[in-house]
Amino acid sequence: MALRAGALNLITDVGGLKVGNASSEHVKSGCTVILCDTPATAAVQILGGAPGTRETDLLEPHNTVEAINALVLSGGSAFGLDAASGVQAALREMEVGFEVGTQRIPIVPGAILFDMLNGGDKNWGRYPPYREMGYDAVHSASRDFALGTMGAGTGATVAGLKGGLGSASAALDNGTTIGALVAVNALGMVTVGNTRHFWASPFEIAEEFGGLGLPYPLPGEAADIRTKFSDAEHNANTTIGVIATDLILTKAQAKRLAIAAHDGFSRAIWPSHTPFDGDLIFALATGTAGRAPEIGEFIELCATAASTMARAVARGVYAATPADNDPHPVWRSLS
Repeated sequence: MALRAGALNLITDVGGLKVGNASSEHVKSGCTVILCDTPATAAVQILGGAPGTRETDLLEPHNTVEAINALVLSGGSAFGLDAASGVQAALREMEVGFEVGTQRIPIVPGAILFDMLNGGDKNWGRYPPYREMGYDAVHSASRDFALGTMGAGTGATVAGLKGGLGSASAALDNGTTIGALVAVNALGMVTVGNTRHFWASPFEIAEEFGGLGLPYPLPGEAADIRTKFSDAEHNANTTIGVIATDLILTKAQAKRLAIAAHDGFSRAIWPSHTPFDGDLIFALATGTAGRAPEIGEFIELCATAASTMARAVARGVYAATPADNDPHPVWRSLS
């Protein structure tokens, strides 16, 4: 199976999706919304020990709602869950949502990361800014969008470096597409030891995050466990993401795709899925390819989900840009 990136190398190479970002440089936080042109089958898998979520129970395969209208990734810890309310408000104005009698209820699950101790001003008064950010993100949504210090990745960090918003896509030989979107704010590290080399390097396509490959030989400290615990003031974590395909999937298949995509976290972040991360991946199936996968195709899809997510993680950190009062340097400043 030969992989190549999609035209934009973004999750929006999957037909039927748009992405919008809203950020505050002053607060050092933001949110990212993934809009579905038509309701999409969705699922979620949570493997971190400290998640923050909204409307995730309805995504379980045994529950009634089959499809959703949007997903939200946000900074702000529990305050950031308000972003989904802003997204709902915008979608309701557009008359988008699950029909219940004369009413439309936009179905908007969401997840948050902790970026409260990153040098931004969190003294926002009575109400946090995330509801308005969610509303604004809907109105900025398009197929093309920027990575790095944007949206939910605005205030993100990893061990020793600034994190960010990442995305990647892969076009499979059978004509289908898979894409990943991720806000990288991990407790662990994304580079090998003290080098500039990304753990995700074996999956890189066309030097999309520097083309450095893995160091050879691997440095002696490559397997050392280095986390934000070395700087307790900035012990703020969680990597949240979305994996999407244009195939038709059941909710159970979407759940399996989300599980498989977590392997991408494991391949790009060391360590991942810790008790102090809220690591979570949503899965979306837009169905724009017009067909369901055969069993062999589904296995390839799950494998590609892991590699595409790993690439997205590295691209988010690679694209981060510096700002005042950052607690960590950006990857591009490393020598």
